[in-house]
Formats: sequence, C-alpha cells, structure tokens
Amino acid sequence: MSDEINREHQADPANRARLRWRARRGLLENDIILTRFLDAHETELTDEEVDAFTRLLDLSDNALMDLVLARSEPQGEVDSPHVHALLARLRRA
Repeated sequence: MSDEINREHQADPANRARLRWRARRGLLENDIILTRFLDAHETELTDEEVDAFTRLLDLSDNALMDLVLARSEPQGEVDSPHVHALLARLRRA
C-alpha cells in the first residue's frame, strides 16, 4: 500500500508542486535547506517521508530551523520515527 501511495504522490504533478510551494519559507536558511533537499531527493521520497516533511512544514520557521540545526528535537505531533529519520537526512543535506 505505501508504494502505491508513494507512486500516487510522485506521479501527481499537483502534489509535488504543492510540497515544493510549502517548502518555500520566510527564513532564507530554511528555504535553501528544504529546496536543496527536495532538488536532491524529491523523486525518491516515500509516503512516510512526504508525511514527515509535511508535518515539519506545519511548524513555524524558527521551530523548523531549530530542528534542522539540531538545537531541539521533535515534540508532540511531530515526534515520530519518520520525522526523526527525515530530520537526520535533512541535517546531512
């Protein structure tokens, strides 16, 4: 099932455009990190990674930057194994 959802996300240009649009942030640093990450990995993201990315995009710019720079760790709704795994990838990007 997850491969099917992943293919649906990756095959739908509207979904991909929406994810890229949401990745545009007010903080230039976030914008650069997220855009570069998507440039390098967008076509290989699984449905779980897309969900984790979306959860991170729901955060404020400052909270997102703190997570990406490892100044803080996920809490509450974003504290999930998929978010932790995606953050590890973002931090290496």
